[in-house]
Amino acid sequence: MLRKQDHFELLDIRTPAEIERGVLPNAKTLAMHLVPLNLNYFSESPRQIVIYCRTGSRSAQVCRFLNQQGINNVISLRGGVVKWASGGHPLTPQPSGKIE
Repeated sequence: MLRKQDHFELLDIRTPAEIERGVLPNAKTLAMHLVPLNLNYFSESPRQIVIYCRTGSRSAQVCRFLNQQGINNVISLRGGVVKWASGGHPLTPQPSGKIE
């Protein structure tokens, strides 16, 4: 998926304090508790949305919730940012945007 980055987008659902430690390159942010208020963002996106958190637990919950709402273009990044960083992949200090 990384080679064809135009086919998906990254969405960080961690807290602001966690986000301050760095995000995946080109990721947008949306606090987990705001997901239900932004269902249109997910349902109207033409691309796959890879949702991640610290370890993958919260992002899996969000994906299950969105699937229950009939939104199927989402997947959870297994292992989250912890596994990403431990694999030697880079983090960037600033997100590419924020979903409001």
